[in-house]
Amino acid sequence: MNQQSQQAAGRSIDALLAKYSESHLNPVNEVIHFICVPVIVFTLLGLLWAIHPAVALAVVLASMLYYFSLSVPFAIGMLLMSGAMLALLYVLPPGLVLPLSVSVFVIAWIGQFVGHKIEGKKPSFFEDLRFLLIGPLFVLGFLYRRLHIAY
Repeated sequence: MNQQSQQAAGRSIDALLAKYSESHLNPVNEVIHFICVPVIVFTLLGLLWAIHPAVALAVVLASMLYYFSLSVPFAIGMLLMSGAMLALLYVLPPGLVLPLSVSVFVIAWIGQFVGHKIEGKKPSFFEDLRFLLIGPLFVLGFLYRRLHIAY
């Protein structure tokens, strides 16, 4: 365990973010993630919305339980972000949600893998599926640090 991971081990959110950041050090990969991760969250919610809006809402609520267990400020940020995404899905024409979500989801994941090819490291979720939920917090953490919001 590197020094950053050892220092972050005090809170699980800090340890998870430190571990996640180990495979996201290249500035190009970071930019790709800052774009693609929120897009993937939105399109995943879109895919679930296409099944039924209640499914998308249930997944958001379930993820909020996990986020609140890690960090209340992060959970609030994710709740606001998810709420905005669900609101956007609500106003989109229903016939557009599925094709838009599928196509953009695939493109965003291609971007993620290109970023990891540039980084030279495999995606974190290959080691631990929790990192699929930590990725959005990694992006939100960057915003929080810029705005001086503690998490």
